[in-house]
Amino acid sequence: MSIVDTTKPNLTAGASNAFTRLKHRRFHPLRLLAALPLVAVTALCFDGVAPAGTTTEAAINPAMIASAGEARWSSSDIKDLLKIIDASADEGLDPTAYAVAPLRQAADEGRTGPGVDALAHGVALALANDFANGAIEDKARFDWKIPQPMSAVEISTGLDIALAEHRVNKWLNSLLPTDERYAALKVAYAKAVDPSDRAEIRANMERWRWMPRNLGEDYLYVNIPSYRLSVITDGVERASYNVVVGSPRTPTPQLALHAQSIVANPSWTVPKSISSKGMPKGRGFEWKTYGGNRMLWQAPGPTNALGRIKIDMPNPDAIYLHDTPNHSVFSRENRALSHGCVRVENIEGLAALLHDEMQLDDALATPSKTKVFQLQRSIPVYLTYFTLEATPDGRITRIGDPYKRDSAMIAQLGDAPGRAAVMAAR
Repeated sequence: MSIVDTTKPNLTAGASNAFTRLKHRRFHPLRLLAALPLVAVTALCFDGVAPAGTTTEAAINPAMIASAGEARWSSSDIKDLLKIIDASADEGLDPTAYAVAPLRQAADEGRTGPGVDALAHGVALALANDFANGAIEDKARFDWKIPQPMSAVEISTGLDIALAEHRVNKWLNSLLPTDERYAALKVAYAKAVDPSDRAEIRANMERWRWMPRNLGEDYLYVNIPSYRLSVITDGVERASYNVVVGSPRTPTPQLALHAQSIVANPSWTVPKSISSKGMPKGRGFEWKTYGGNRMLWQAPGPTNALGRIKIDMPNPDAIYLHDTPNHSVFSRENRALSHGCVRVENIEGLAALLHDEMQLDDALATPSKTKVFQLQRSIPVYLTYFTLEATPDGRITRIGDPYKRDSAMIAQLGDAPGRAAVMAAR
């Protein structure tokens, strides 16, 4: 959607510089309007007629107004929107990233109309996207493969309904994470004074905005930097286990999966990324042909690289939870050591929580024979990456950053003023 013709040479310097910056960033369509320089949106507040003396190539784009449906923003709706934009500073976002100045001017003057509708709707959509899905669009850069919580269509439809019922603020707030871990980070952010603390807290709040809003009552939760797996039952941690995760060269991706079966005495078909480097250590390897492809295979048994148990959760990345014959690795402080899968200490105990223990014991008694147990119901499994956590009263604990991702996230988020600074600048 083209709003300003950036090819014409008579753009103002401010607009030209702003669009130069935009070319180096990836913007979600819902964020585009809010990213425009003020010179490009001022005309929208005057129903397509720029104030006298203003040099601008901007004009109302009919397609933009059509995208707002039959929305009609009243002065009170706009004032409510401005309040929640100011409050976005408490979420670690930057209120100045949205086109608030012309919108505030329209609200102060009590102006409404198609131009104001288009501007308010674009700003609200951008803010909604940041609340629902996070401000960073290029999540793949951080190996984040969990689907975003809301689609653009869901956001647009939700805003239309909320606006028709004059409850935009309530709807926008409902898009934020409700997890108590996010709430604790928000308290910590409000209390933090040190810039580095605030930056790290913001990065982790942003990650929570990438997470599904409903994790479920029962699930397995792996936080890669903590090297721990938690079993959550009825919303409460029931057990936890040490884990080994992918090394920085072969990192474990962030995924939302479902455990569907437990494999006792698994065999191992070695990925080509490993077999191409030579025969792995251990016994029981042989070459087999699958669908015309020659693959290295390891028989089940005490030396199998997957150990005695594998918890299967089908996914294109071939990531699963499994045992290991080398249990000494769990005593290491740095446990980012695997090729990407998650090795679990005492996985027999974890498997017994998911399936009948006697059946598992019977199967494990014959190490050379593989047996698969389908779970009665699939269990959600989340592989996440949080480098910092907070207590409900706002005290923070740094967990670690084995893949060195915080600095890039912090740089991409940029600086964000606190609520007091935002209000003082008005």
